[in-house]
Amino acid sequence: MTRQKTTLYGSDTWISDVDEVLSVLPDIHTLAGKSVLITGAAGLICSSVVDILFRYNDTHDVPVHIYAAGRRPEKMKDRFGSMVEREDFTFIPYDSSRSDNTLDVPADYIIHGAGNAIPELVIKEPVETMLSNFTGMKCLLDHAKKSGTKRVLYISSSEVYGEKAGNRPYRENDYGFIDLMNVRNSYSVGKRAAETLCASYVAEYGVESVIVRPGHIYGPTASPLDNRVSSVWANTATRGEDIVMKSDGAKIRSYCYCLDCASAICKVLIMGENSHAYNISNPDSVISIRNLGEILARTAGVQLRSESMTEKEKETYCSMENSSLDSSELIRLGWKGLFDAERGLTHTVKILREIRGDSDTRNRS
Repeated sequence: MTRQKTTLYGSDTWISDVDEVLSVLPDIHTLAGKSVLITGAAGLICSSVVDILFRYNDTHDVPVHIYAAGRRPEKMKDRFGSMVEREDFTFIPYDSSRSDNTLDVPADYIIHGAGNAIPELVIKEPVETMLSNFTGMKCLLDHAKKSGTKRVLYISSSEVYGEKAGNRPYRENDYGFIDLMNVRNSYSVGKRAAETLCASYVAEYGVESVIVRPGHIYGPTASPLDNRVSSVWANTATRGEDIVMKSDGAKIRSYCYCLDCASAICKVLIMGENSHAYNISNPDSVISIRNLGEILARTAGVQLRSESMTEKEKETYCSMENSSLDSSELIRLGWKGLFDAERGLTHTVKILREIRGDSDTRNRS
C-alpha cells in the first residue's frame, strides 16, 4: 500500500498490523478473482476489511475487486486517500436508509456494514437507524437474489441480545429483554429484524447469508466524530489529555481491535455456516470500561478521572451490565484474535500519533 502521511497508510504500525492479520487468513485466497461489495466501506469496521483486501491484492497475482458503497465519495477519499484511484477499487453510491438504490454491479460477495452505530445519532435519528438496517438489508438481499451473489454477510451487533440475568457471556441463542418503546433500542431492534430478514431470504429464496455480532470495536479507523467511549477516549489520550469517565466503569464489555474484527468477518464470509450467526469477541479482551480507561491512560501517559453523567448523556447510555460474548463458534472456524486489550489499545494510540506526526516514545509495541 502506498505510504500517505495524512492517512493510516502513513503509519508503519498499521501496515505491520494489516500484514500480521493477513498472514493468519489463508482461506482468503477463496476471494481471488472475485468481487466484494462492501457497504459502510469507510467506517470503523469495514474500512479495516478493505485494507486487508488491498494488502492481499498487493501481495498476490489474482486480485479481489472491491466495490466500496457509501453516501459520499469525499468520505472514501478522506479514509483511503489516493487508494480510491486503484484499479481494484470502485466507489458505488449507496444510502442504506433508502429503498431506491441502484446497484448495477454483480458482486460475488456482499458485506453489509452501513448504518447508524453512534449512540448520539441513534437517539437523533431512530427512524433512519431502523431503516438503514432493515431496508438496507432488503435492498442488498434483493440484489443478491437477482444477480446470483454467492453469499451475503450482515454485520449485526451484540445489542441484539438485550438484557438478561447472570454474568455468563452471551452465546448465539441467548436473547434477553429489549424495551420496544425506548427509541435508543431502534438500533438493537433494527438489527434483530434484519437478522430475521436474512434467515427469511435463505428459507424462501435460497439466498445464502451469514451474520456476525461484534461486541465493542475500537481502533484507529474510528471517525473523529465517533462519540462511543472507546473512540472518544482513544482520541483524547492521543492528544495527551486526561480521560474522563462518566460512570463507575464496572460494566463488562467484549472489546475487539478493528483488524481482529475484520479478520473474523473474512473468516465467517468464507467459512461460516449458511444462515448462522457468530459472535465476534477476543477472549483476551473481555474487560471492564474502567480497565479500558486505565490501559489507555497508562499507554498515553495521562490520567483517568471521574465525573457525573449529564441527563443528556444518560439517554445514550447502554444499560447492559455485562455484554461480554462467547466466541466459541467463531473460534471453531479456526479464527484467533491477535490483539489482546493491552496490545490493541496501545497500537491504537501509537498509530494515531504516527499519522499525526507525534513521535512520543512512551508507546509500546
